[in-house]
Amino acid sequence: MPRVLIIDDSAVERKIIAKVMTTLGYSILEANDGEEGEEKAKSAKPDIIVLDVVMPKKDGYQVCRNLKKMPETANIPVIMITSKNQESDKFWGLKQGAIAYIVKPFNEQDLVAAVTQAMA
Repeated sequence: MPRVLIIDDSAVERKIIAKVMTTLGYSILEANDGEEGEEKAKSAKPDIIVLDVVMPKKDGYQVCRNLKKMPETANIPVIMITSKNQESDKFWGLKQGAIAYIVKPFNEQDLVAAVTQAMA
């Protein structure tokens, strides 16, 4: 069973994302902040990461950039889901290595489409 790591400081958002990912057949790993997320990504090596941007300790941009620099996590697809909705925010997220940038509140179909494309 493929595994997703959901990195978000909101338990409610993690639960919503986990519900969608479970229906797609993923087992769920969770992290409450960027630092914990980086550690879990390195140790668990999930198949895909769903990452919030605005978090304590390390924001999603920092986490994505760091994961893409590490050989053991560089090839894991990262999807950013965030409330930051400016075009410059999206540009910056994709520049850090994310394969998709979804704005909250999000449509579940947008997440399904991004995951399907990432894993194709």
